[in-house]
Amino acid sequence: MDAVAVNSETMSHVVFIPFPAQSHIKCMLKLARLLHHKGLHITFVNTELNHNQLLSSGGPNSLDGEPGFRFKTIPDGVPEGAPDFMYALCDSVLNKMLDPFVDLIGRLESPATCIIGDGMMPFTVAAAEKLKLPIMHFWTFPAAAFLGYYQAPNLIEKGFIPPKDESWSTNGYLETVVDSISGLEGFRIRDIPAYFRTTDPNDSDFNYIIECVKAIRKVSNIVLHTFEELESTIIKALQPMIPHVYTIGPLELLLNPIKLEEETEKLDIKGYSLWKEDDECLKWLDSKEPNSVIYVNFGSLISMSKEQLAEFGWGLVNSNHCFLWVIRRDLVVGDSAPLPPELKERINERGFIASWCPQEKVLKHSSVGGFLTHCGWGSIIESLSAGVPMLCWPYLWDQPTNCRQACKEWEVGLEIEGNVNKDEVERLTRELIGGEKGKQMRSKALEWKKKIEIATGPKGSSSLNVERLANDINMFSRN
Repeated sequence: MDAVAVNSETMSHVVFIPFPAQSHIKCMLKLARLLHHKGLHITFVNTELNHNQLLSSGGPNSLDGEPGFRFKTIPDGVPEGAPDFMYALCDSVLNKMLDPFVDLIGRLESPATCIIGDGMMPFTVAAAEKLKLPIMHFWTFPAAAFLGYYQAPNLIEKGFIPPKDESWSTNGYLETVVDSISGLEGFRIRDIPAYFRTTDPNDSDFNYIIECVKAIRKVSNIVLHTFEELESTIIKALQPMIPHVYTIGPLELLLNPIKLEEETEKLDIKGYSLWKEDDECLKWLDSKEPNSVIYVNFGSLISMSKEQLAEFGWGLVNSNHCFLWVIRRDLVVGDSAPLPPELKERINERGFIASWCPQEKVLKHSSVGGFLTHCGWGSIIESLSAGVPMLCWPYLWDQPTNCRQACKEWEVGLEIEGNVNKDEVERLTRELIGGEKGKQMRSKALEWKKKIEIATGPKGSSSLNVERLANDINMFSRN
């Protein structure tokens, strides 16, 4: 992976735009860095809000960039004080971001030769058509979840989704096996991405995904953050549907061998985080025995009730195992002090609470023996990369699919089903950290870690696919 000198007049110029959320930005920044190292010029476009959050987290000069790598912004389009930020954001993506994005690309100093848009940013297809530019979509999900989205029209046509009545959550509907959709054989309805869980045809989340799927079907080049050995059957099912599929994960391991201290210092992306990371938790982990700590993090967007938080807390405390728990300031909506005083006192005996942390470093720490996760794909693939088994509590979006794969196909997870219960959390935590099933899952997770190291090695499948991706982007600029 030798670096290539940057020449803005002759090189390919890729414009990246992620969906405005922590995990999407982090993943796309890593791919952008990797392609920049391959000699491509990069313009990375964030919304103004997220650009400012990255500056707040990393420092005032953290996004200055360097030759061949620049950060730009477009407006968020979200009204100040919007009561439902995610609803307003998705509305903005569908209706307000196209024109500012097209205008920005038109004003770049060196002409763009390709757009790599997040698969959850459907307007990028219209932008590419207007600008007469080739486009690729990067889905920061695994192949299984991507296929669950891609097959939405077929699932609707065959009557699997949406549910017919309001009793769908209790009448056995979710256990229906999807047995006639290529690539999803053996999946239950509860295992496909959760965008369909409404009987309202005008539901905003449902229709947002349908717009994304319409856009996908106009894109011939799809990039997925997975690796071939992990999802070979599903990737094979995708090949007749999509002309060019690139599996290029896990990106962190592809970046590790680059060893560009000077580049890292110049870009100074500080872990790609929208929030300041608490390194004190690493010192706390240093004091613990190997494989003795369960790490708990529900991601950057999930929220829960005060009651659910307490159930998790009492379950962790009663397990008598040490735990590192990330509790964002907005994890419990509208409550700045979500933990009951008596629970907080018990947590202080065995636990460490952080507002955010350097997750990849935490998962690689020798004292971490398990991960209680919401099953966001960034968390799943980082856990696999570190060889850490999981407790899975899926919530929304692609998470039910990721949970199914982790527990059933990859044998590295145990699911906390339904509404959380402290006794179940206690039981599964004890099983994960000290039980026989936990040992088996840890052994399986270490097997996947080795396979990941091979896939991201010099001749591994992901490394070769990144080369193919960079070469195909360069071909665009020559045509």
